[in-house]
Amino acid sequence: MIITAQKLHDTLSRVLLAAGANERNADIVAEHLVASEQAGVATHGLRPMYVYFKDIASDQLRPAAGPAILEESPTSALITGNWTFGQVAAKFAMELAIEKAAAANIAIVSLVQLHHIGRVGHYSEMAAAAGMAAIVVGAGYCMSERRTAPYGGREKVLDVNPISIGFPNPQEPDGRPVLLDYATTLKAQGSLFLSKIRGEQLAPGFVIDPDGNPSTDPNILENGGAMLPFGTYKGFALMMVVEYLARIISGSDDHIDPNFGDEMFRHQGVTMIVIRADLFRSMESYADAALDMAQQVRAVPPAPGFDKVRMPGDPEADARIAFESEGIYIADDIWQLLVDHAKTVGVDVNA
Repeated sequence: MIITAQKLHDTLSRVLLAAGANERNADIVAEHLVASEQAGVATHGLRPMYVYFKDIASDQLRPAAGPAILEESPTSALITGNWTFGQVAAKFAMELAIEKAAAANIAIVSLVQLHHIGRVGHYSEMAAAAGMAAIVVGAGYCMSERRTAPYGGREKVLDVNPISIGFPNPQEPDGRPVLLDYATTLKAQGSLFLSKIRGEQLAPGFVIDPDGNPSTDPNILENGGAMLPFGTYKGFALMMVVEYLARIISGSDDHIDPNFGDEMFRHQGVTMIVIRADLFRSMESYADAALDMAQQVRAVPPAPGFDKVRMPGDPEADARIAFESEGIYIADDIWQLLVDHAKTVGVDVNA
């Protein structure tokens, strides 16, 4: 189906309010999910809503709670999400990191005790819009039943460990940032979920069976298989960097609560590092260099099979332009998931 951003936001807000969220949290989460759909990242739009419904119903997620600062310095902070929506806590953390970096040039903020933060690139985009470069990482997921094997191994010890790095590019006509945003597995786990419900085979190199053999079966995790890091040993090394930056530096294991977060998010740690883009040169000079680099890359003639060379972040920015003019496309099976779960809280989203 095709839906406008405003109508989708209003619909999601209505469902979240019915599920127990307060107006602030419902607005933040709805805004984030709509932005993910607009960026063409359907795995982090409506798709994970089923997890939110499940964990609110089982009292693993506090839909009306808010984050709080546990400790801080002029350049750092440790924040508890108080087991609320991850998007609410992560937005608060990035706003604080931007404020600290503006005053002290660089800042690091970590989060513990929070639910799913959604698309990590969203927070790098926040920093870029404020003239900051940012690194955002998350780890510690599914510690009781991990989902990713290390390079060269066949038993699971890690997870998807997402990373985003963003840089402002203020002279772009639409202000689009330079943006890296992906799981350090070949694809996000949400992609596996979508393939499963649609009966599609997985891309080669995504998963292995319990014996370590390549597989394309979307049900392989349930049958003892594992996801793989992208890029063999290089992706695995980056996955480990994310694990140390996000979970080990944040100390998230020291803040677990057996009554909250469910097994997927109980050990989650998130770290955000924010740096002023004009730290060593004027913003005008930085902006000139940033645009020049992007223009050099896009001017490279495309190889066979490609229509043009794109900068990191171009696919998301181009998707936003298309959806603004055409409306947001939501796959029928994903919309039906929302319809079914909304009914459990007494909301008819088609009304």
